[in-house]
Amino acid sequence: MKFSTIFFLSFICISLLSFTPMDTKHAKRTNTSIYFATDKQQLETLIRKTYEWIETKKTKVDFDVVENKKGDKYVALNTKTHNKILAELKNSNFFAQQFIDNYNKIALKIGENLKTNKIEYFVGELPPYGSDSNPWCECQDYPESYWKTLKINDLKIQNNKATFYWTWTEWKETPKYKVTAVKENGIWKIAVLDGFNYQSFTKI
Repeated sequence: MKFSTIFFLSFICISLLSFTPMDTKHAKRTNTSIYFATDKQQLETLIRKTYEWIETKKTKVDFDVVENKKGDKYVALNTKTHNKILAELKNSNFFAQQFIDNYNKIALKIGENLKTNKIEYFVGELPPYGSDSNPWCECQDYPESYWKTLKINDLKIQNNKATFYWTWTEWKETPKYKVTAVKENGIWKIAVLDGFNYQSFTKI
C-alpha cells in the first residue's frame, strides 16, 4: 500500500515537471511577424485607388453647366450635378474637406461668372475657365488603367502633411503632378491637387 502511494506520487511529480503548455510549444514553433505599411506605401495606395475611382466610378463631367433657351450659350452651373459630385467626393473617403471646399468654391465661381456675363461660354467651344487639359492629371491623354502604375516621387512629410509628385510608368511622356495630402484620424487623404488651383482655374 505504501509502495503504491509512493509510486503514484512520483508519477504525478514527473508528469508536472515534464509538462509544457501547448500554447508555449506552439509559440516556439511559430515565427509571428506584424507588418506596418510605410507612409509612402499608404500614399501610393491612396493615389492609385483615388484615380481608379475617378476613372471608373465618379460622375465624369466636372463643373457641368446649363444652356440658355436658345441653346447657343451656357449661362449657369448645373447645381444638381454639382451637388451629386460633392456627395461622391465626400463618400469616397479619399478627399479631405479642404479639397471638397475648394472644388465647391471653383464651381460656384464659374456659375457666378456665367450668370453675370463676366465670362461667355458658347456651345461647341472650349470652356473659358481651367485649361485645355484634364485638371485631374494636367494631361489630354493617358494610358489605359494608368492608375495601376502610378508612382510617387519627391515625398516630403512634416507632421501630418505630405507633399509629392505622381508619375506613371506606362509611357515615357508622363505628367509630374503635384499633390498635397493630410492625415485625418490616422488616414491619409488628398487635400490639394495641382490642377484645381482656384486662382488659375477661375482667372478671367
